[in-house]
Amino acid sequence: MAKQNVSEQFVDILVRAGVKRLYGVVGDSLNPVVDAVRRNPAVEWIQVRHEETAAFAAGAEAQITGTLAACAGSCGPGNLHLINGLYDAHRSMAPVLALASHIPSSEIGLGYFQETHPELLFQECSHYNEMISNPQQMPRLLQTAIQHAIGRGGVSVVSMPGDIASQQAPEKSIEHALVTTRPSVKPGDVEIEKLCRMVDEARRVTLFCGSGTAGAHAEVMAFAERVKAPVGHALRGKEWIQYDNPYDVGMSGLLGYGAAYEATNECDLLILLGTDFPYNAFLPTDVKIVQVDVRPEHLGRRSKLDLAVWGDVRETLRALTPRVKAKTDRKFLDRMLKKHADALEGVVKAYTRKVEKHVPIHPEYVAAVLDELADDDAVFTVDTGMCNVWAARYLTPNGRRRVIGSFSHGSMANALPQAIGAQFTDRNRQVVSMSGDGGFTMLMGDFLTLVQYNLPVKVVLFNNSSLGMVELEMLVAGLPSFGTTNKNPDFAAVARACGAYGVRVEKPKQLEGALKDAFKHKGPALVDVVTDPNALSIPPKISADMVTGFALSASKIVLDGGVGRMLQMARSNLRNVPRP
Repeated sequence: MAKQNVSEQFVDILVRAGVKRLYGVVGDSLNPVVDAVRRNPAVEWIQVRHEETAAFAAGAEAQITGTLAACAGSCGPGNLHLINGLYDAHRSMAPVLALASHIPSSEIGLGYFQETHPELLFQECSHYNEMISNPQQMPRLLQTAIQHAIGRGGVSVVSMPGDIASQQAPEKSIEHALVTTRPSVKPGDVEIEKLCRMVDEARRVTLFCGSGTAGAHAEVMAFAERVKAPVGHALRGKEWIQYDNPYDVGMSGLLGYGAAYEATNECDLLILLGTDFPYNAFLPTDVKIVQVDVRPEHLGRRSKLDLAVWGDVRETLRALTPRVKAKTDRKFLDRMLKKHADALEGVVKAYTRKVEKHVPIHPEYVAAVLDELADDDAVFTVDTGMCNVWAARYLTPNGRRRVIGSFSHGSMANALPQAIGAQFTDRNRQVVSMSGDGGFTMLMGDFLTLVQYNLPVKVVLFNNSSLGMVELEMLVAGLPSFGTTNKNPDFAAVARACGAYGVRVEKPKQLEGALKDAFKHKGPALVDVVTDPNALSIPPKISADMVTGFALSASKIVLDGGVGRMLQMARSNLRNVPRP
């Protein structure tokens, strides 16, 4: 076997860990690693226009595949650009390995050109953050970093000076089998028995689900049926738990709708399943609460718990469901289902009149049409802000669709770069970026990445020429909107100038045809939809007290903007309610 340098060994280990591509921008100290990628047919270098895009793309790839993804930045400013996307990946529990290339090792600490200290900069957005300062640390340090990212779910950062990257790797270095998957975690029998007793003693049980219910849909439904529990969800739990769910009572939180708030506050026992729901103002203080989570550090940090259960949701419910006594009283469940349907009926009325003729176009209408036309296995990437609202209320989950966003970190400009990472995993799968004009323009340069690689991402641009969510926040606080207006170009013309398909939509009757044509196009496409900047005006019946800090239930919600096909789902679930 030919002798390797450290860069070649670094790339080989990434390949062994399942990494198929490395996102980044080439440059100086990173060049030896990029050259090693060039000579390795098992991995691809993805050239983006901004390193923040590289980190977002890697995080999205990791969320779609469930396997390790990687990104890289050159020394100083290059790797510093990674930090926002890495924060998002880390808070989304996406396994990402980031290479932060470094200045020459002999110059560290001497104020050298482009000097930063990656081991300090990335400390807060990683499980593991160390520097390779000697070739003898390879491959053990990189293997350790990979196992942290996969095993703990999140980011590992390895910084490496360019001169070290070019040196010869140790000839007899120790390489061991890499951890590439996470194990299941079953709670102890003592916790299961305690939880069983609490469920049996409670008359009204509610389940509130987060992203930790991924892969546990059948188990959640079986348990809800056995104990006659309404099932609410957080935003990140929507795609995993709302579909085929006859117990659905909607979503709680700042974008909430339906009866989820009432169900979580009017029960005797609230069971939090795989959720690190951050808004404790929406959680009750006078009912018993149990939390089930695979990450023990999440247990009890949002609310006072009567029982903390460390384990996977699926394994926990598989052990619990056969042990609990089947409940026969559906009164609480049926009352919540009816409240849910009634709440949605009231919300929908706000945007059912002449919506097909309204100019500028209602963004709710755009989201509803998009939901109807998109593929059943589409991947949606969603910009933070008002696009979050439309995705939460209009995208219909079915168990095959995916919705990726900056739901925990809350960064702008995430949708386009996340769409890049999602599309690279499967060029034949439909990927739709639901972008706001503010987020899109922040990293608009990487629209060129779509063109360069002919990635068939469809960008649906909700263009209201404003930072809509910020305007709403100012309105809620009693402040006049200021600094929120964007002067935008014709984005469709920009797309065409870049070499992509672009169409501008200003009238509702143009929308469906424009989306269909864009979806049929084989390459990247952008649909610039001019939407109503006043779509979020607060109804007069909402009092100032209700508005402050957003509402705590759907009946008081500020964002009274419709709920798409969820009303039909709620009506369907009402058929399960026995009539007197």
